[in-house]
Amino acid sequence: MSETRERGAYHHGALPEALVAAAFDVLDEQGQEKVSVREVARRAGVSAGAPFRHFADRQALLTALADRVLADFVCWQEAQVAAAGPDGGSVMRAVGLGFVRYAVRHPRRFELVRSRVFTAAREPELRAQLDGIDRALTDVIVVDQEAGRLRPGDPALVALAGQALVYGLAQMIVDGYLPAEKAEELAAQVLDTFGQGIANRPAQ
Repeated sequence: MSETRERGAYHHGALPEALVAAAFDVLDEQGQEKVSVREVARRAGVSAGAPFRHFADRQALLTALADRVLADFVCWQEAQVAAAGPDGGSVMRAVGLGFVRYAVRHPRRFELVRSRVFTAAREPELRAQLDGIDRALTDVIVVDQEAGRLRPGDPALVALAGQALVYGLAQMIVDGYLPAEKAEELAAQVLDTFGQGIANRPAQ
């Protein structure tokens, strides 16, 4: 790769995006352990030192990659909810299924998010993205409650219960404790069992 091309990418502000895109490819192919500044630079076609203009170290690169994965996850979830349609039942159920499906289809992305999000402290660089996801989940729960699909209650507590459920289920499948080939069936059954405990029951 010529210096001219490297300068051009930098001048147009495309280098950070190109580096994160290269890191995304390495992540999907080999996992986060193989995401290195050197390999990402090689794939992006720039010098080994070029990434350090934008990312202080490998950890900063991984944080940017996690942010990209979260954005991809949000798009995935929006598509899952849209595919369920207005007659697809609880929106929260569609979101829960989407979570498990994403983790099973992209276990290496799930592992990256698990290691950088489900920790004692949220990384400041990811806070805006994560706060947006939390707000969206709360809105989904409120919509279901107002439609009578979920009984009234603290949306934050319902959200935490739902997150714990699908996170644990996804981790058990990704770890091989539960069979991946039955992930869809298991996720639907578990979510329906969970839903029966919080859903409104018609008056007799």
